[in-house]
Amino acid sequence: MGSTNPKKYESVPARKVAFLGLGVMGHPMAGHLALAGHEVTVYNRSAAKTQAWRQEFKGNAADTPAAAARDAQIVFCCVGNDDDLRSVVLGPEGALAGMKPGAVFVDHTTASANVARELHGAAARMGLSFVDAPVSGGQAGAQNGLLTVMCGGDAAAFETARPVAMAFSRAFTLLGPAGAGQLAKMVNQIAIAGLVQGLSEAIAFGEKAGLDMAQVLEVIGKGAAQSWQMDNRGKTMIAGQFEFGFAVDWMRKDLGLVLDEAKGNGARLPVTALVDQFYADVQASGGRRWDTSSLIARLK
Repeated sequence: MGSTNPKKYESVPARKVAFLGLGVMGHPMAGHLALAGHEVTVYNRSAAKTQAWRQEFKGNAADTPAAAARDAQIVFCCVGNDDDLRSVVLGPEGALAGMKPGAVFVDHTTASANVARELHGAAARMGLSFVDAPVSGGQAGAQNGLLTVMCGGDAAAFETARPVAMAFSRAFTLLGPAGAGQLAKMVNQIAIAGLVQGLSEAIAFGEKAGLDMAQVLEVIGKGAAQSWQMDNRGKTMIAGQFEFGFAVDWMRKDLGLVLDEAKGNGARLPVTALVDQFYADVQASGGRRWDTSSLIARLK
């Protein structure tokens, strides 16, 4: 990513930062911070991923989240789920234990709004700040430094983090108090789930009708049916290619968070609940790591 990276970085004073979690999203996100000139210390459960990151980028490594967070002005994080998040934030080796008063923790994990509020409270009791900041844009967005970031938390902490986080973002927006970022990400996933199912049905219908669907999508993509999914996934859906992108397993995790939250707030999500079960069908057919556009595989 370093030599061919097209991202142009804003002129921001260098900060001491940490990044916890070097998966398909965290690896390039932490890389953009290093390329933007920040002093980065990384932590990952797997030492091999840490080593791979350090071979590609300039930065330090730590053996624990607390050690990585020590002296950092901002600690960024991107892990798998609520439990993973608690494991790197809380406890004697967690990030909060190593952070200095006034430091900001920015969590990019897609997690529950409840855990965001819980960790926001835990940080506040220690004189620290916590911003929940899930992202949209997928692996490509992380690699290109063009993620859309939805934030919840205190305005002062948000303003501290924003100029630094723009190293890997196209937009970094505060949407409300703790938990608001996670709730906004749920809105995002609800919209995507229904849209991909609709696009799947449209393509499958057109194929049954004998249409050249590549040509049809080219035409209707210039009208009201246009969407990011149509532009970026339509051709691969027609071709039955799914070995890339945002995995079905992760989408089911996200939709589980959505449906749990809806039980609490009374929102009615009949289409989302149905599409969640369709994704379960894809998982059962061996598509756990397929892209979310693989919903069409059920219809062929």
